[in-house]
Amino acid sequence: MLYISSRNPGLAATPAEAIKLGIAPDGGLFTPERVPELGMSGACTIDDMVGMSYLERAKVILGAFLTDFTDEELAACIRAAYGRGAFDVKGVAPVRPLAGPGSQLYILELWHGPTCAFKDVALQILPHLLTLASMKTSEEKEIVILVATSGDTGKAALEGFKDVPGTRIIVFYPHAGVSEVQERQMVTQEGRNVAVVGILGNFDEAQTGVKRIFGDKGFNALLSEMGFRLSSANSINWGRLVPQIVYYISAYCDLVTMGELAPGEEVNIAVPTGNFGNILAAYYARRMGLPVHKLICASNENNVLVDFMRTGVYTRKRRFVQTISPSMDILVSSNLERLLFELTGHNGKLVRQWMHDLAGTGTYEVDSDVKGALTELFWADYATEAETIATIKAVYDSYHYVLDTHTAVGKNVHDKYVAATQDRRKTILASTASPFKFAGSVVKAIAGEEQIQGQSEFDLLRVLADIGNMPIPEGLRDLEFKSPRHTIECAPAEMRNVVMQLLSPN
Repeated sequence: MLYISSRNPGLAATPAEAIKLGIAPDGGLFTPERVPELGMSGACTIDDMVGMSYLERAKVILGAFLTDFTDEELAACIRAAYGRGAFDVKGVAPVRPLAGPGSQLYILELWHGPTCAFKDVALQILPHLLTLASMKTSEEKEIVILVATSGDTGKAALEGFKDVPGTRIIVFYPHAGVSEVQERQMVTQEGRNVAVVGILGNFDEAQTGVKRIFGDKGFNALLSEMGFRLSSANSINWGRLVPQIVYYISAYCDLVTMGELAPGEEVNIAVPTGNFGNILAAYYARRMGLPVHKLICASNENNVLVDFMRTGVYTRKRRFVQTISPSMDILVSSNLERLLFELTGHNGKLVRQWMHDLAGTGTYEVDSDVKGALTELFWADYATEAETIATIKAVYDSYHYVLDTHTAVGKNVHDKYVAATQDRRKTILASTASPFKFAGSVVKAIAGEEQIQGQSEFDLLRVLADIGNMPIPEGLRDLEFKSPRHTIECAPAEMRNVVMQLLSPN
C-alpha cells in the first residue's frame, strides 16, 4: 500500500513515510492509492469483527491501511493507546440508543478519553505510530509537530505527545475563539516538549499559517540544518485520520451484538463537522464495505460545507461566525481535498487547480460528476444557535440525556433529514465532545439564562454535574486551580517567527 499526494499521484510514500511527513511535499494530502475492502483477500469481514473487542477491530482495520507495520507493532501501539486506562470506559467508544430499545438513533460517544473529545481516539495512538514511523524510515532529526486547533485537537495532541521522546509539539489556537475550558486545558498543559500559542485571529488564519510553514521550503531547510523535521497531528496527517475509521465500524458491530441491527442492515451516519475529517473517516468506512446509505453532514452557522454540498461551489469569502459549537467554526475544510481526490478518480491536476483557486480567489466550483457523487453520498444542513440550544433542551426533557453543543447540531440536522426525506433508517450520530466542555451553553439550554448568571465556566461544571447527575470528568475536575504555563500570543503573520523562537536554543 502506497500513499499518493492529492495534488500529484506521482508523489508516493509508504505508510510510515506518510505518517512521518504529515503532508505531501507539494502541499497535497497523502491519500491511500486504493481503499482496502473488508473480506477481500482473506481479510476479516464485518461479521468476523462482531465478536471482537475494540482493540481487536482496530488491529484489523489499521493493518489493512498501514501495511508496513507488523501485526505485533500495531498491537503494541493499540494497547498503549487504548489498553492502559486512558479511556474511562472499556470499549473506548460506546454506542447507546437515545431512547432505549427500539430507538432509531444511536449516540456514538467518542469523548471518553483524557481530554473529553473525539480527537483522543486518534491522538492517543498517533504518537506511537509516529515514533515507529520515524524508526522505520531511519529518521535522525527531531520531529516537530505543528498543530492548528479550533478547540479540541490542540489539547488532545498535547496530551498524546507530552514527553514522547524525539518529538516536540507546538499548538496554535484562536485566542478568542475557544471556550474558557478549552483554553485552560491547553495553556496549563504540562510536558517538557510542549508549547501553546494564542493566535490573534480565527482558526482558518491559524490553519493557513501552519500550512504556509509546511510549504516554506527555505524555512524547512533551515529547520533541517537545526536538526528538526516538521510533521502534523491535524487530520491532514493520515495517521490521525485512519484510527477514526475504526470507531464507525466498531459501532456498527456493537449494534449487531446488541441486537439493534441485523447483519448487513443499512444505516445512516450523522456527523457534526467543520474540518471534514470526522465525516471523511465515515466515508472511508463506507468504502471499506460498511453498509451505509447516507452520510449526514451537520454544520453550525458557518455552513460553508452545506452550501458546497448543495451547489458544488466552495467559497471562503463569507461571514465568519463565532458560535457555541466553536470546534466547527471553520470556513476552510482541509480534509475536503481528500474527498475531491477520491471523487475525481485521483485527478491530482484538477484538485490542484481547485486548491489554487481557493487560495487565490477564495472559491472554486466542481464539475457535474463530482456534484452528482456528492448528492448520492451526502445530505447536508445546518443548525442555528437557537436550534442548537432548543435541541439540547428537547433531548434532556425527553430522554434525560445531555448533549454537548456540537452533538446537538448533529441531532438537529439528523431530524431535518428525516423530516425532509422520510428515511427512517437507523442512524449512528457521532457525539464529539463531553457536555462538560461547554457547560455554560449546556446549562443555559437546559435550565435557563438565570442559572448561568454570575458563574464562571468552572462553577458551571458543578451545576451541570447536578443537573445531569453525572460526575465531572477527571481531566476537567481541577482545571480552574491550575496556573497557565503558556502565555505567548502572536498575529498570524508572526507564526513562523514564533516557531523559530521556540525551537532556537536558549
